[in-house]
Amino acid sequence: MPGFDPADPLVTPPGAGLEGWFNRCLGAVRRGWRLLLPILLLTQVLPGALVAILTYAVDPSAEWEAAAADDPAALPDGFAADLGTLLAVTIGGAVVFGLVQSLGWAAGTWVIARQAAGETVSLGGAFRYGLRRALGLWGWTLLMGLLIGVGVCFCVLPGIYLAFALSLAGPVYLFERQAPIGRSFRMFHERLGLVLGRVALIAAVAVVVTVVAGVIEGLAAAPLGAAPLESPGTAAGILVVAALTALLSLPAHLAQQVGLVVTYAEQRAHEGPVNAARLAAELG
Repeated sequence: MPGFDPADPLVTPPGAGLEGWFNRCLGAVRRGWRLLLPILLLTQVLPGALVAILTYAVDPSAEWEAAAADDPAALPDGFAADLGTLLAVTIGGAVVFGLVQSLGWAAGTWVIARQAAGETVSLGGAFRYGLRRALGLWGWTLLMGLLIGVGVCFCVLPGIYLAFALSLAGPVYLFERQAPIGRSFRMFHERLGLVLGRVALIAAVAVVVTVVAGVIEGLAAAPLGAAPLESPGTAAGILVVAALTALLSLPAHLAQQVGLVVTYAEQRAHEGPVNAARLAAELG
């Protein structure tokens, strides 16, 4: 097709299909795994483990179960305060995690685009770029999370729809730095089948990895009892379980990081000729 390089390592030209998209995702992983893995470990896996440990620390379920055994009809003492603490830790941790996560998504996108363009990359350069873009991306991510959360409250399906429709907002912000929500909606609806198919594959990987990690976490935590933090031995066990569960999420983070950037590049190709060098330059 005129204006397109069929061998471009990042941009899937129109007509290349799912195989072309998958090959570019695989190529990005092969080129960048040495940098992408430490980026994801530091900005996705480690914060996830810390949030899990904090949640375990304030989880009042053991006390609630004991109180329910004594009087099933009554709320446990301090129920409202315990619930408020749990929600504060969970939501607050997710908000802070989102800032660190945004730094990681920006850094990973920089690595993927620059490597595809044949430019020099380094871990320090990736994190410097991530720091420049983290705050802005975080703000948009919070807004998108709020929209998706409201959608989930309306029978779940609207939340799922919004999650798919907003899936490209992160790359849009990083490459174009304007109107990420509106642009993501337009990209999604203009090529609904194509974008939906790509994002559904990425989501499927994330769901499978999450389910497997959850099952392993449940099996590993079960021997530790309902209140694992009451003794040093079980507390250490919880630390190991939380770290293992977070580490098992790494493939899901990698699939999302690479898959969404390659999907965005493909949608740009449907709008007009573009290549990896141009996209790398747009990151600034």
